Amino acid sequence: MATYAINGVQLGAESFGDPADPLVLCVGGTTMLSWPDPLCEALSSSGRHVVRYDLRDSGQSTTLDPMNPSYTLRDLANDAASLAQALDQRRAHLAGIGVGGMVAQVAALEHPEAFSALTLYGTRPVAPGPVDDDLPDHDQATMGQLFSRPMPDWADREAVAEHAAQAASILGNDPHEARRLSARIWDRTPDPSASIHMANQLGMVFSRLDCTPRWRERLGEITQATLVVHGAKDPFFPAGNGQALAREIPQARLLVLEQASTALPGPAVSQVAQAMLELTALP
Repeated sequence: MATYAINGVQLGAESFGDPADPLVLCVGGTTMLSWPDPLCEALSSSGRHVVRYDLRDSGQSTTLDPMNPSYTLRDLANDAASLAQALDQRRAHLAGIGVGGMVAQVAALEHPEAFSALTLYGTRPVAPGPVDDDLPDHDQATMGQLFSRPMPDWADREAVAEHAAQAASILGNDPHEARRLSARIWDRTPDPSASIHMANQLGMVFSRLDCTPRWRERLGEITQATLVVHGAKDPFFPAGNGQALAREIPQARLLVLEQASTALPGPAVSQVAQAMLELTALP
């Protein structure tokens, strides 16, 4: 674990593998733990230096007021490019999951010199909020179940972990893994206040973040080798969103995980790792 001074903030990061190996930079969604340990280990054991990091206002990165961010999606994209170049002067493979995938798309467009490849998992080509007419929106029945539940006591670690496990069951993810992950996120949150714990668990900052201007219309400008991975059972960003990304990004490869929802399941790790490695094969 380390922190890096980037663009006036501190970004918490964790590294796997040899820093001399080509860099794979994993954008948290919003904390770094969205990227599973086994995936990071599989990539690093195959000759990649993997660094996953927390976005601003999450994990061990600078946290001020997640409900009133003073920065924009473009600032988060700039962070990704600046961190990549601070870690390795060579172009990096950039990977983003969920809302981190939005950061990764914009970073690839705004900083093509920093990145050689792009992996997008469980994301979409538009910002949070109203979706384009041709894209599938959140499954309303699932969202009704998810958001009709009472909030937990965000100052109670066990209550928060149970809330996460229930959400996983509704979304079609592994509730046991979700409980474990929630507890890890809790333990890494340096500020004990309930509002900060809620922000870390739910990624609340994206509900308030300025994501303008749109970038979907520019996806054809992406020149990096691109892998789009999507869970076939994802009710939050249904698979049509990943299909749209793969259509609109030149030469993108689409990998649909038939048994996956929003989280990357353990049985799919080796398949995803192999597909990522194939994007930037070593000589």
